[in-house]
Amino acid sequence: TYTRCSELQRRDKDWRATLSPRTGAPTTVTARVIVNATGPWVADFLKLATAGCSSRRVRLVQGSHIVVRRMFEHSYAYIFQGADKRIVFAIPYEHDFTLIGTTDVEYAGQPANVRISEAEIDYLCKMANSYFSQSLSRADVIWSYAGVRPLLDDQSDDASSVTRDYHLDLDDKGPPILSVFGGKLTTYRRLAEQAMTVLAPHLDTNRTAWTASAALPGGDMDGADFSHFSRSLRSIYPWLAPDLRKRVTRAYGSRCTRLLATATGTADLGEEVLPGLYAREINYLRSEEWARTADDSLWRRSKLGLHLPVDSAAKLTRWLTDHPLTPTSAQATHAVLHSRA
Repeated sequence: TYTRCSELQRRDKDWRATLSPRTGAPTTVTARVIVNATGPWVADFLKLATAGCSSRRVRLVQGSHIVVRRMFEHSYAYIFQGADKRIVFAIPYEHDFTLIGTTDVEYAGQPANVRISEAEIDYLCKMANSYFSQSLSRADVIWSYAGVRPLLDDQSDDASSVTRDYHLDLDDKGPPILSVFGGKLTTYRRLAEQAMTVLAPHLDTNRTAWTASAALPGGDMDGADFSHFSRSLRSIYPWLAPDLRKRVTRAYGSRCTRLLATATGTADLGEEVLPGLYAREINYLRSEEWARTADDSLWRRSKLGLHLPVDSAAKLTRWLTDHPLTPTSAQATHAVLHSRA
């Protein structure tokens, strides 16, 4: 995380990569195979690696969402269509909110700089107002976010029609590099499975595909449903406040036992840095989920930012600065988190 692959050298039998973190000295690693899964930067990275170009291209399409206060009491989502034939969803979100999106807009800027536009906010509000009795305006938008979809360019006339399929481009003129063009989050597992099928001969393995029936991290609840697991957690940690127990169970699944480990009371969770967010959980996010900044913890690894005071990011940033996660402290945190496991 926050580390750039700043240089690649293709050698006789392997790759040599220079990795440059945001802070600290660069390091070098070697690998038999490179997977270029850099999304919107896939073509640029391929040039860095091979000084060559692929016949495939990505087409950058911006998608944006807005979050407003809960617009309906039930737990179902709405799908509605505008005069432009675009589909927009209104989805229950974080219990107290409604998520509305998404947009499809051609994007030509730097992918790292993508932001929702005022036109997109107006568009989503207008779409919602066409269907809901509750009228929305910009003032109702509590939070918004945008991303760039690196879609496989199929020469479609408009952004909404671009394929969500993907293409795996293998260059094996020497140590292999596999570039992923297109795709989206909902196809990640199948994409990864097919990528490994392509690479297996180069890795001297004949292992067959296994991910279709594998549990996601935190999903291995020994056949028990979520409600049963939550009740069992209450018996193991009876001191845990109901709201906190519900949140960490939903957020981490079975891995919440790593987070809570051998804690026997709230004091064992460390300092309450923000309301309901303790040092133990922050260090779990840093040690286990590569969170490095306040926004990583409050927005990218969770949506706690929606539920906390507006100055929470600044407070957490100061705490992170005062409590750096050094290699020694990371090892200690890892040992504590895995003591129950």
